[in-house]
Amino acid sequence: MQKLNSDPDAQVVLHDVRVGSFAEGHAFGPGRLYEIVNASAQVTVDPVAPRHHCVLDLANAQRDEDGKVRCRTDVMILRPEDHSKGNGCVLFEFVNRGNKRFLQFFNDGFPTNEPVSSAHAGNGFLMEQGFTIVIVAWQADVLPGNGRICIDVPPIVIDELSPQQTIRCEFIADMKGVTCLPLSGKPGTRSYPAVSLDTRAALLRRRRYPSSEPERIAPDTWQFARVEGGTGLGAGDVSAGEQAIVASRSHVYLPGGFEPGWIYELVYTATAPIALDMGFLAVREVMSFLRYDTGAGNPLAARLPKHAIAWGRSQSGRAIRDFVYRGFNDAGDGRRVFDGVLPHVSGAGKTLFHRFANMVIPASRQYEDWLNPADRFPFSYASSVDHITGVQDAILTRPATDPLVIHTQTGSEYWYRRGSLVHTDTRGNDLVQPDTVRIYFWSSSQHWSDPRPAKPGRGPCENFQNIVSTVAFFRATLLLMQRWITDGIAPPPSRIPKRADATLVPFDAWRAAFPAIPGVKLPYSPNVLPYVDYGPELALGGPIAEPPIVSDTQIYAVLVPATDIDGNDVAGLRAPMVEAPLGTYTGWNIRLRGHGHGALHDFSGSYLPFPETVEEAGITGDPRAPITARYGSAQGYAEAIRGAALALIQDGLLLSADVERITAQAAGYGEVNHVHQMPGQ
Repeated sequence: MQKLNSDPDAQVVLHDVRVGSFAEGHAFGPGRLYEIVNASAQVTVDPVAPRHHCVLDLANAQRDEDGKVRCRTDVMILRPEDHSKGNGCVLFEFVNRGNKRFLQFFNDGFPTNEPVSSAHAGNGFLMEQGFTIVIVAWQADVLPGNGRICIDVPPIVIDELSPQQTIRCEFIADMKGVTCLPLSGKPGTRSYPAVSLDTRAALLRRRRYPSSEPERIAPDTWQFARVEGGTGLGAGDVSAGEQAIVASRSHVYLPGGFEPGWIYELVYTATAPIALDMGFLAVREVMSFLRYDTGAGNPLAARLPKHAIAWGRSQSGRAIRDFVYRGFNDAGDGRRVFDGVLPHVSGAGKTLFHRFANMVIPASRQYEDWLNPADRFPFSYASSVDHITGVQDAILTRPATDPLVIHTQTGSEYWYRRGSLVHTDTRGNDLVQPDTVRIYFWSSSQHWSDPRPAKPGRGPCENFQNIVSTVAFFRATLLLMQRWITDGIAPPPSRIPKRADATLVPFDAWRAAFPAIPGVKLPYSPNVLPYVDYGPELALGGPIAEPPIVSDTQIYAVLVPATDIDGNDVAGLRAPMVEAPLGTYTGWNIRLRGHGHGALHDFSGSYLPFPETVEEAGITGDPRAPITARYGSAQGYAEAIRGAALALIQDGLLLSADVERITAQAAGYGEVNHVHQMPGQ
């Protein structure tokens, strides 16, 4: 056990410290070996101290005999064995649902929650640069398993009783045969148990589309229960295929099965909330110690980090925006926790902390979880006025402790996650961002881009999944932020679509200009954002009123990027695959019949292959120029990709080391991840 500090308002104690080698002792540069430190940190705070007033529901969290509130969190550090060989900068990953992904996205490494090997290290980028990586678990409803990093927080108690609240949860099954689901919707996520097993005291219903009239499911046709057994293992053993239906306050059981693609919603009285917001507190306190405490208990005390950068994607990108907005970046004494932050694909959202929040649920999309209130004003880093409520606000309101920001987002965020509101006001007018902010739109790419390219699938979608590779942008963006912090060299100006030059447009204008590609269905709209009244409790960190009130007339402007004659986005930071395309790459995809036909699917984008030859274009009536007319040969395509990559290097938006990787991936008309069968192949 190691005591990390003696602050009377917040103390951190490190337990079970384990140090091991990384990547089989491989050296990332001359003498630069890395080691992993895994530990468990106990954070103890005074719940009435002024510095903790930003922590929701802390006053109602269970206290120890000294009147303090405690939580325990997993900590992982990947550091140079020789501290002098580090670059003095911490890269902190806000993990997404407990999953460690820093090596996957920055190093092209094999995805894992237990990084130890050379395969996990990938191309070694972070280690060659000398970064120290730190992870502190923050999401308290993530359950252990699959190597996830977790945090344990105390329960909420009021008058020594666990609070109760009517809440709503939503389920969508993508395949037939699903009969049982945890109330959280995910096996790896903690559920709020039902107060009663009596289904008459709850409401289960389903609807075809979010706006459809719901169909009630009779209470005698479903149960609060879980399914056990039925594995089919053990040939010849009659009991191997047995199933048991066991009463469970944390599961819903529908014997006939959930119909794929339908939206099911359960309204029930829940209990046993926990102090979720202590996750942000744990990040603040542990990171503050690692940066500033010179005591022997600090694993980084041999060479205190000079700087720290936070990175997170999707849900954890929203967490970064919320962490900054709510003042957690103040270490408690006016110093910053993070000097710079890199929220990726967060859209215009923040996290959702209230007493019965489900943190794992993705933010609102057009079809799924549409009423999730993660997208609430303010949306932009710049100050603006909410034209519906009259409130003026911004993500950045604390100049003394606000970090530098490089916000990155894909085409999907404009269609699903109201991404235009990151850089417009609520009526859709361009906003001038603070000098401390850069926003880069990764044109014509989708929310999820696999760092390890493979042939695209469709899933429950009309079109192939978007396969634009953007992984190299992560590395360049990190170094842009590092130079901004350490040397004061500002990154290139933001690259975003704008109303002023008609590269950011209303949906009707987008639809009128999009090419008429044979057989391709277009979206009926992006994910619009009406004003929703969730009740006064939400603003205070309390539970959401059920049901919320959705306005039919008060709407926040949601705009989308304008496209060129091929249907690819005009503005933004265009990856080489977009600058030299083999198809139309969009931020949207359409659900198949039987899966919410016609609505946008999750966060998916599309890949719509170009015609391969002049003959094909003539037969199909495709207005887009064929591949052979564009590039002439596979070598011509590879040269176009290489030229696009070299152009990005000039602005520091791509690293020279990535040019050869990108060019190699283009071989044979990008046969690794495209679907073309070109003449001569």
